[in-house]
This record gives sequence, C-alpha cells and structure tokens, in this order.
Amino acid sequence: MRHHLKSSACLTTFCLCSILIVLAQDSHSLPPGFVYLDDLAPGVVFDLRYAGHNNFIGQAIEGYEKSRCILTEESTQALKLVQSDLNRVGLGLKIFDAYRPQRAVNSFVRWASDINDLRMKSQYYPDLDKESLFPAGYIAGRSSHSRGSTVDITIVSLHPSDNFAELDMGTPFDYFDPKSWISNVELSPNQRANRLLLRTIMERRGFQPYDKEWWHFTLIKEPFPDTYFDFPVE
Repeated sequence: MRHHLKSSACLTTFCLCSILIVLAQDSHSLPPGFVYLDDLAPGVVFDLRYAGHNNFIGQAIEGYEKSRCILTEESTQALKLVQSDLNRVGLGLKIFDAYRPQRAVNSFVRWASDINDLRMKSQYYPDLDKESLFPAGYIAGRSSHSRGSTVDITIVSLHPSDNFAELDMGTPFDYFDPKSWISNVELSPNQRANRLLLRTIMERRGFQPYDKEWWHFTLIKEPFPDTYFDFPVE
C-alpha cells in the first residue's frame, strides 16, 4: 500500500512538473501569426534600440525583455523579399524596431509627460520642445508597431570593408524633426537617392511609409489592423 502511495505521489509530482514545464514553454511562445524575424531572415542586421539604452529615453524600455525581433508572418515574408531585392545590389536591411508591446508605448507616454527628463534631447529632438512631441505626432497613445506589422528600418552596405555601414538618410533613426519627414527636400542628392531607394523597395513589397519618419513602414495588408498586442518581447 505504501509502495502504491509512493508511486502515486511520484506520478503526481511528475505530472505537476510536466505541467509547469509546459506552462513555462507556453509563457515564452508567440501568439498565433507571429514569428521571430531573426530566425527566418538570415543576413538582416539588427540594432534593436528599445532593448538597450541607445534610444530617445536613454534606457531599456518596458516590455523589451530580450533583444529579439518579432513580426507577423505576413510582414516577415514581405521583408524577406525586400532583403532579397537589396542583396542583388550588395545591400541589406537593418532593423531598429518591429513589434512593440502596448506597455512600451505606455512608457513612452509617461516619459513624454515628464517635461523635466531631457537627458537625450540634444541627440534626438534638439530643436523641438518636449511638450510638442505629442501634437507633432512623434509620440502617441497607440502605435501601429503594437499590431505587429510595422518596422523601423534602414539600408546597410554588405561590402566587407564597410562593416554594415548605414546609407546616409540625412538624419539618424528616431530624430524628431521635420528633417526626418519624407517630404523634406533639404537633402543632398545622395541622401534623397537613398531615401527614395528605401521607400521604393518597401512600397514594391506592400509596405506604406509614415510621412514624418523616413524609417517607418507598415504592411498595407496587415493581418491584425485593429488589434494592439501587449505580450513582451522575450
């Protein structure tokens, strides 16, 4: 009898452990329709700014628990085509941000309301008052990134001597200024050509740009146009 009880206890413990393992695995799995781009698009360069300190807030952002790039399956397949197009001329993609949890967007909103936190102003918005970030459209309570089919992106050289150097787009990523608008004409011929290349090749594969950020593109036929997700990047 004691042997039977011991066996039952061991079986129960085993089952509980198995359930915990499954739960742990499930807690790190992606929702249906989402994939890790870095697993499926070899050769793409990643500089995921919000997982570290090199961003307009100056610290890792809530919800970015790991430096991983998550997107919907549809946008991933489209980006693979863009990468293939660029590879033919010795170029490639560099991604700054992709899926963004709603909790990260919320942290942007809280930061924007703290007008005394200006530590990154000189680098990211030197000519704009922080109070203007909301009305100017650079910060919002909801972001298309949270729908999983928006990317912040640029083009890099794949020539070995260039060390994946970014093409000159006229401003850095996340530079909150009219100079970053796609309508900006105060650019050198080379900068205009680079922006046109990025926009043309993204539009060809089904993405549309955002008029105030040359780096921001959303898949036109996005699978979750009305859903803002909040699962962490891990």
